[in-house]
Amino acid sequence: MDAELTSVVAAGIYDRVDFSRADLRLATLRASFKMCTFRGADLRGANLAGAWLAGCDLSGADLRDADLAGVRFTYVNTGSDNGRTDLTGARFEGADLTGASFERVIGYESTGDHVVG
Repeated sequence: MDAELTSVVAAGIYDRVDFSRADLRLATLRASFKMCTFRGADLRGANLAGAWLAGCDLSGADLRDADLAGVRFTYVNTGSDNGRTDLTGARFEGADLTGASFERVIGYESTGDHVVG
C-alpha cells in the first residue's frame, strides 16, 4: 500500500484490507480488522484502544508508543495457520498493553502483561 495516512480516524469493520508499509502514525483506529495486512506499517503513537485484530499480519509493524489498551489480538478459524495474527518482529516499546489479549497469535513471547520482542 505505502499510503500516507497520518492522523486518520477509522471506525467500522475492515476485511482483507492491505495497509502494508502505510504511515499510520498518530492514527485513531478503533475498529475491527479481519485478515488485514499491516506488514511493515508505521503505527507509532496510534490509538487502537479497544480494536479487534483477527488473523491480521502485523509482522515488522512499528507499534512503539501506541495505545493498545483493550486490543484483542486473535485469530480467524480458517483451519490453517494463516488465520492467526502474526506479530513476528513487531515493535511494542512504550506501547500501552493494559487489558490487551493475545489468543492463538504467532511471532511473540508473552510475559505477563507485556510482550517481549
